[in-house]
Amino acid sequence: MPLDPDYALFVAVADRGSLSAAARDLRISPAMVSKRLQRLEHRLGVTLVHRTTRRLALTEAGEGFRRDLTDVLATLADAEARVTGGRGEPAGSLRVSAPTSFGRLHVAPHLGMFLARYPAIRLTFDLGDDYVDLLDARIDCAIRISSAVPPNLAAHRLGTSRRILCAAPGYLAERGTPARIGDLDAHHLLAAEGQMPWRLVSARRTIGIDRPSHVRTNSSEMVRELALAGVGIALRSLWDVGDALRDGRLVRVLPDWEGSADVGIYAVHLRSAAVPPAVTAFVAFLRAQCDADAWQLPT
Repeated sequence: MPLDPDYALFVAVADRGSLSAAARDLRISPAMVSKRLQRLEHRLGVTLVHRTTRRLALTEAGEGFRRDLTDVLATLADAEARVTGGRGEPAGSLRVSAPTSFGRLHVAPHLGMFLARYPAIRLTFDLGDDYVDLLDARIDCAIRISSAVPPNLAAHRLGTSRRILCAAPGYLAERGTPARIGDLDAHHLLAAEGQMPWRLVSARRTIGIDRPSHVRTNSSEMVRELALAGVGIALRSLWDVGDALRDGRLVRVLPDWEGSADVGIYAVHLRSAAVPPAVTAFVAFLRAQCDADAWQLPT
């Protein structure tokens, strides 16, 4: 029995979250997408999608059908690729999510090269510091900076997010340079929401520091700018402040202490028997472009 083409249409609607977006991908009219979706629901005898004036939401039956069809379609694509002697050129929509600072500094400058290499990929790139559920947000690949990755995600480690305490020379000239870890009690500390408590390690000790940030903010980039402006001491990743350490705008504080070394930088995607070629290509591209050696202390 041949695979019903409306199955692929339903997956496109589910992945894109709207009839119009799916119609653009499939190069047909939104009216035709709606007609074929209704035809599929009528034939199956179930409602797959709740339609509102603003968005689409999958029903419980729709969620299960989407999961099953995604695996089936990916398996078929792999089988076809094996028959024709390769997986073919990566193509189709690719939605990526990344933390704001890391995405802006270490991914965005290279995206032109990626798109030139894979012109058939239609890329959507979201930046944000909030946790994103890949399934709910329909994210194909995300960059996570974390000490652990959930077991439902496939993780590809890009490097270690080494973090050090740092401050602007002007701040230290005015407030004094801490000589011992306890001296931090007398200083302004800077952290975005969710970044406290700090877990700091030295050769023989591990301590936690949990204090309100001198300035409350939900932005990690704001913390970096506040540190550069001489507002306080921050715990920052070397990939974020390496340039400022090299040119002297920031200096390291308490060099015997740094953030715990278990925080890694990962490219993650949902586990699947057949990963879409666009995702595989993007992960390989990230591994080639992310220079972990550059995320070290300047010498």
